[in-house]
Amino acid sequence: MKVYNITRFRVPALIVSSFLIVVFWAYTLVVAGGFNFGIDFQAGLNITVDVPAADDEEAVRDALAQYNPQVQTVGDEGVRFVVRVADDETQDNFQQVTSQGISKNLTERFGNIDIVSEEYIGSSFAGSLATQTIWVTLIALGLILLYVWIRFRLNYAVSAITAVFHDVLFLLGFIGAFQLEFSTATIAAVLTIIGYSLNDTIVIFDRIRENSRIVKDKSFREVINLSISQSLSRTLITSLTTLLAVVAILVFASGTIQTFALSLVIGVVVGTYSSIFVASPILLAWHDREVNRTKKSVSGTPHAAVGSGSSSKSRSPAPEPVRQTAEEIAKATETRAKTKAKKKKKKK
Repeated sequence: MKVYNITRFRVPALIVSSFLIVVFWAYTLVVAGGFNFGIDFQAGLNITVDVPAADDEEAVRDALAQYNPQVQTVGDEGVRFVVRVADDETQDNFQQVTSQGISKNLTERFGNIDIVSEEYIGSSFAGSLATQTIWVTLIALGLILLYVWIRFRLNYAVSAITAVFHDVLFLLGFIGAFQLEFSTATIAAVLTIIGYSLNDTIVIFDRIRENSRIVKDKSFREVINLSISQSLSRTLITSLTTLLAVVAILVFASGTIQTFALSLVIGVVVGTYSSIFVASPILLAWHDREVNRTKKSVSGTPHAAVGSGSSSKSRSPAPEPVRQTAEEIAKATETRAKTKAKKKKKKK
């Protein structure tokens, strides 16, 4: 099996990722003026209507084009639609005027229709939904951090969560920069990509942990390259298979589902990339830092000899640093942290 030197690309990869994320978010916040929030996060009117003569969502959407609605099919018969229209707060008596206009347009285009239900969503509810969405995402990331910490160790957990944050920031930045509609489907896509990316990362980390225990004659950098190379075919095949299904949805779907599929396509690509070029290099950087600390604690700093007759030759040579696996390094780090915490408590 050919072993690829993946870690040599870690610096350029991190630079490119950081640059794109900064550009996307800067364009979203400065140029575009923020995200293009859909009606799910805005005050608006929800109308459920039966339109027997309508062929599909596009026909209903075309009939109500002046309201820029969000249309979704519900039920198995394909004649019931949920029409959502945002309230921009410029229209007096918005609910009454919009409801009458929708009913009139649909009747003129399709003839007989039946308004099943009508509901107005206020701005306070839309704002609370946005806040709840943020909290749900943060809680999910916190639970993921705890899970990976328990299954592996803190260095693995932090590296995995950093890669997940990278994916979320990149995906949201892309959505904002291209002004794709930000709806509940977008949140679903983000949470899906978090799970997908984490699964990819854990597969690679599991192989790294296993190889770090078995392969004792290689450096941790070589262990990472070996582990990624062993997992590369599985990672690429899984991603390509997923992309085939998602691209099919992207091509043949429309409306909110199409936006959801596009978010998934970007997320799958970025999630696969981050598992290889973000999570593992961060794990390597953490390991290298702990190795340097271990070397310093073992060898110490040589002191200059006292007196004019002494020379540099009288200095005792530093002992060879102890070779440790990633698991041993992580365990030693946690032990030192616990010892320091106990000493601080005793001093208090």
